[in-house]
Amino acid sequence: MFNSRDEALELVENGVVTAESMLTMCLKYMSTDDVADMLDCNELSSRFQEDDEDEDEYEDDGQPSMYEEYQDLYGGDDAYEGDYI
Repeated sequence: MFNSRDEALELVENGVVTAESMLTMCLKYMSTDDVADMLDCNELSSRFQEDDEDEDEYEDDGQPSMYEEYQDLYGGDDAYEGDYI
């Protein structure tokens, strides 16, 4: 069964057309709604970009992290640190 997506990928892999040219052709062919849906399905739309920014603006709540709590309790980075057999 013929798959035009595979053919397009093969054209890029074989050097017939560059990946950038193929991308440009696809974007020009697709409607703006199609492009918006594709970006959203791949978590590249603006609504996902805003979520990433919120993570960067992490606000310290004054509580120690799990890592800091572990170090305080066990005094090291390795859970199996010590003379265990």
